[in-house]
This record gives sequence, C-alpha cells and structure tokens, in this order.
Amino acid sequence: MSVQTMCNVDPHDAAGLSEQIAACAAVGCDIIRLTVPDVEAAKVFGEVRKASPIPMVADIHFDYRCALAAIEAGADALRLNPGNIGPRENVRAVARAAKEKKVPIRIGVNAGSLERDLAAEVAAGERRAPLLVKSAMRHLKLLEDEGFYDVVISAKASNVAETIEVYRMLAETTDCPLHLGVTEAGTFLPGTVRNSVALGILLSEGIGDTVRVSLTARPEKEVRVGMEILRSLSLREPGPAITSCPTCGRTKVDLMHTASQIEIALETLAKDGIKLPHVAVMGCAVNGPGEAKGADIALCGGDGEFILYVKGESVGKVSERDAVGKVVEYALSLR
Repeated sequence: MSVQTMCNVDPHDAAGLSEQIAACAAVGCDIIRLTVPDVEAAKVFGEVRKASPIPMVADIHFDYRCALAAIEAGADALRLNPGNIGPRENVRAVARAAKEKKVPIRIGVNAGSLERDLAAEVAAGERRAPLLVKSAMRHLKLLEDEGFYDVVISAKASNVAETIEVYRMLAETTDCPLHLGVTEAGTFLPGTVRNSVALGILLSEGIGDTVRVSLTARPEKEVRVGMEILRSLSLREPGPAITSCPTCGRTKVDLMHTASQIEIALETLAKDGIKLPHVAVMGCAVNGPGEAKGADIALCGGDGEFILYVKGESVGKVSERDAVGKVVEYALSLR
C-alpha cells in the first residue's frame, strides 16, 4: 500500500522541488506528484526526476501538451483531470504517447472540477457521487478505446460521507486500482480527522491501493498521517514505538518538540531498515522513572534537562539540545 503526497513549491524551482522530495522520501513517501502547468515546468520536472529517490507523477490540467512534455521528460506516471483536459482528441494523443513509453495514467476526478454537463446535473439537484463515477468511467472508456489499460482511478470529494459513497461505487463498477483521498480536507487537525475517517473505513473494507492525505500543511505531514492510517490497519510495518506523556504544569523541558524530533529521527532510521527500540519521553519524575523501566531508551524530564535511561538503568543527564542525538546514538548501539 503506497503513500503519496504532492509538492507545493514553485514547479519551476528545481532546487526547491528536490529538497522537498528528499524530505518527503525521508519520512516514508513512496510516490510524489508535481504540478506541470507549462512546458518549462516539464523541463524542470525532467531535471528533478534524474535525482529523485522516489517515482514522480506529473499532474496535468488544461493543456494536454504538458502531459506530452512530461512523458518525454521521464514522468513515472500522469494524472489527468477529465474536467479540464479538453476534447477527446487531446486524451487520445496523451494515451498514445503514454502507451508508447509505458507510462501509467491516473484518471483524477474532483468534485470541484467536474465536466460542464455533469456539473450542470449537480446544479439541477442530482446526487454528485454517481456523477463522479460517471466521469471516471467515461474517461476510462476513452483510454481503453485507444488500447490503453494501465489506469488508476480517483474520484475525490471534500465531504467524508460522499467520498466513502463514491469509492464504494467505484469498487463495484471497475477492477482498476483506486487511489484514495479526501480533497480539500482542510488544515492539519480537521483534515487529519476527515481523512482518517474516510480512508480508514474504505481501507478496512478492502477498498484502495494508494492513498494521499490532502492537508493545508507541508507535504511531509501528509505523508506521516497517511503512514499512521495504514499502520493502524496493519497495512504498513509498525513505526517508532514511542511512549510520551501529555505534559502538565510540572514539565520544565520542551517535551513536545523533543518527542516529535525523536519520532522523526526514528522514522528516518526505520526507512534505512534499522530495527527500532521502544523509546519513552516523559516530562517529569512522577511517571518517568516507571516508564523508563519498560523502555529500551527513556528520557525523564528535569529542569531544562533530561535523565537518560538505557534498558531501565540511568546513564546520566543530557541537555535538551543533545537529547535527540543521544537517543539516536543509543538506538544505533542497541541494534
């Protein structure tokens, strides 16, 4: 089960794109999508692809020539929006080029950009979910009429119930792989909840092959939420085992920052295939020493510093600044 995200920096900024792709790959991203709004962006796409550690999907809207340019630039896959890619002959041209280069195509339907005739039906009071499916199916037929069958389908809405309804209908209608997501889900907290509910229900029913958690946040956060959704359903390997307290007035260290940085560091180690220890990050002496006894590595907060435990035994004090590095150091030594 693959986790995807999308770059949100200028598509003409090769250095910025490369930096963001590397950051997303470091936290577990499997596939990343880049918008290709013009032919110049396609050239940049090709430059970035040469060094990318993960496959790159070209996101195409409005101008089918950008899809052709992205294929030539080395795109691993395309995303086409049936609502704005243009007439049948445009789709046929892309299908022929993609077939020649063996580049898969995702039909990416969005509730906010349906074709005019289907949008008119929604405006007239028709239920939107069946129309999202209709859009995907007729675009699929266009591709299949060209002998193109390497297709993934998504049909995203911002409403959780509608998203679930659409994907259930797609699963009953087609055998094509399905890319799951709640589009325009919102900022970090509400967006995480909406994605978790919709994707969790669908994945638990065996629906979906790839996921993207859309958030108004940095793409690395999308990846981490997507990973945790999959882990919660045993669809990915378990992540870092971290016990951390909710903090209180007794806490005299920046526990939230320390715990989050340790989590990121351990995610990076896991990506490298390193077996992870159980780590406890506690804010004070009330529960800290007790939790430390059950953890491989533990930090127990004091006044601007931590007591460091390894295998239940105190090995000394460490500053807030050095705490993350020490945890990683001992994690590597305990392999």
